[in-house]
Amino acid sequence: MTSARRSWTDGSLTVGSFLRPHQVARAVFHPAWIPPSLDPTVERLKRVRVVAGAVAAVGVYTFVEGGFAVDEMVENTAIASAVLFFLTPLTVGAMLFVWRRTGALRQLRTPLVDALKLLLLFIGCLMATVGTFRASEMVGLVPKLLLSLVGLWLAVFVTAGALRLSGNFFGTAAVHRCLPPLLATVTTWLMAVPDLVTGDLHGLSLTLGVVFILGAPLTVTAIALVETSRLKRRYGIRLAAHPASLPPAPAPLRVPPPGNPYGPPPGAPRTPAAGHPYGPHGARQPRNGRNPYGR
Repeated sequence: MTSARRSWTDGSLTVGSFLRPHQVARAVFHPAWIPPSLDPTVERLKRVRVVAGAVAAVGVYTFVEGGFAVDEMVENTAIASAVLFFLTPLTVGAMLFVWRRTGALRQLRTPLVDALKLLLLFIGCLMATVGTFRASEMVGLVPKLLLSLVGLWLAVFVTAGALRLSGNFFGTAAVHRCLPPLLATVTTWLMAVPDLVTGDLHGLSLTLGVVFILGAPLTVTAIALVETSRLKRRYGIRLAAHPASLPPAPAPLRVPPPGNPYGPPPGAPRTPAAGHPYGPHGARQPRNGRNPYGR
């Protein structure tokens, strides 16, 4: 958990940033209060988890058949938002019930509220994007062009935000570092199981349907197990342990400034004084004026 509270965007947003929706998404959906990742290896593995989660959330047809089924994407997006809205608090609530046996829950209130704000913010932006594209189909040519531009900006913004949120899973890493892999696993399985139960294989054969539908949650689960295992083995962080009882996170490594890594930092006064490398009063001249080692 983070103890020091900072602003949401940490002052990184400027007026020019709004011309680049991915920069706005980075500032908005990865707030300053989210702790940095402890393991660079797991951070690289999370990229695979992003793709697998996208397959489960957006739809198998879009990735397997090579088509872009807008109606299916919109329907799956709405379902994914509903799943996130109800499943995330339920999963976190179950973990709070486990943690209350070994520690007080009052100190977790602030990071939990922050995570809930981030969840609601993402769902609101997601529904606003879908609503903008739907509204553009019911108006004239000029309003349609304007709404399409707004919709494209929002689409890039939400997509970049989803990539940011996939690692910390709505800032729940600020509560407990094992919560993001747990929530990602539960969510992807809940998105995939209904297709298997109802037999909706999107026109694929039974074998391919099972492989592609179960591939996403199995991949996310495998990466989550690797992540939780490394957190437990290297840093002593266990999912069942209360966050307050966990060992403190190691300090981040400091990268030396560019230039001479052994010299003084930029802006520091020179020692000895500038002008002569041997001291402020100059060096003694050789006797013969030529050979410094002769007589």
